[in-house]
Amino acid sequence: MSRILTLAYGILSYLIFFLTFLYAIGFLGNVAVPKSLDSPATDPWATALAIDLGLLSLFAVQHSVMARQGFKRLLTRVIPSAAERSTFVLASSLALILLFWQWRPLGGTIWDVQNEAGRAILHAGFAFGWLLVLVTTFVINHFDLFGLRQTWRAFRGQPQAPLQFVTPPLYRVVRHPLYVGWFFAFWCTPTMTVTHLLFAVMTTAYILIAIQFEERDLMRAHVEYEEYRHQVPMIVPGWPQQVIVREPVRTARTS
Repeated sequence: MSRILTLAYGILSYLIFFLTFLYAIGFLGNVAVPKSLDSPATDPWATALAIDLGLLSLFAVQHSVMARQGFKRLLTRVIPSAAERSTFVLASSLALILLFWQWRPLGGTIWDVQNEAGRAILHAGFAFGWLLVLVTTFVINHFDLFGLRQTWRAFRGQPQAPLQFVTPPLYRVVRHPLYVGWFFAFWCTPTMTVTHLLFAVMTTAYILIAIQFEERDLMRAHVEYEEYRHQVPMIVPGWPQQVIVREPVRTARTS
């Protein structure tokens, strides 16, 4: 019964994530959702700013704390280790759902591109960002990243074998293609409002800070990562590299 419940929990967490992911596209793109990032402002500017900063900070704290190894060790004292990743995914999704629900637009316009070609390029950049995010998750094992692999192995009574450290083509161009995709999704918009700028600046700053902690964790866990990071750029893509490390390490990527 515990195996069935763990698998059901993993599937439910994944479905909530997937629906949240789809909603996020509409939220940032201002399409097909009841309230988007740039909906009309309804609150006093100072109140809206305080609420938005609080929502972004809540997501940042949840995401960062739950990604640390120390927290994972504490969490797996009370839940099955196979459910740890699904719990992280579920908590992240719920934090985003709260943000979507309680977001307070600020109004105001920073830029508004009227040229049709310019608008098309920025819309294409937005779509490219989301596509890159999705493709990257499959490059690094989509189902492990979102907890389904772990709960499926637990259901089958298999040990939680970690993934092999590999450098597929995307990871020979840039170390964090997932984050590059997010940057395109956040910044590529033909109409940059004050609200959108706040969201883009704060999420970009968070990612740049989070990368430092993530890479420290990777270097502590795997000596080979130090060599890898000297060969491939972190965020700004370069020419594809023939990555050479001393020996393969079995691990799961987090970005």
